[in-house]
Amino acid sequence: MDHRNTLRGLFPFDSAYLPEIADVWVESWQRTMPSIDFETRRAWLVDHLIAAEDAGQTIRCALVETGEIAGFVLIDTSTCYLDQIVVGSPWWGKGIAEALLDEARRLAPGRIELDVNQDNPRAVAFYMRNGFQVIAEGVNAKSGLATLKLEWRPAAQAADPS
Repeated sequence: MDHRNTLRGLFPFDSAYLPEIADVWVESWQRTMPSIDFETRRAWLVDHLIAAEDAGQTIRCALVETGEIAGFVLIDTSTCYLDQIVVGSPWWGKGIAEALLDEARRLAPGRIELDVNQDNPRAVAFYMRNGFQVIAEGVNAKSGLATLKLEWRPAAQAADPS
């Protein structure tokens, strides 16, 4: 077993992580959607994360045994909106995304909403496997790409439409 890729744990955001978080975000998105230059969006991400933290949103970082940031999740627990869940491609399929989603569910146990690009089949499949349902369609304001609005509720709530 390669312990270098083993999740050490999830840790609260620290601005010292920003360069590595941005590297993971750019790399992951560039690999996922190569037609978009995510490097030019790096500054936006840094500003977005700082503003989110200042607004009281929750950011958790996934660290692997080497001490590297493998990914992160950003959720606004006041609205239950999952803004970001990103895992660097070296850690795809290693359980990091599931751990980050579990943390989001712990932080927002009643409901989670998110938007996902329809042209990101890996992410769409991940969310559908994890109990999310499509509740609307839309368009990403930055890219103009078609999106799906997804929602997760615990099984008992999902069965009760009230």
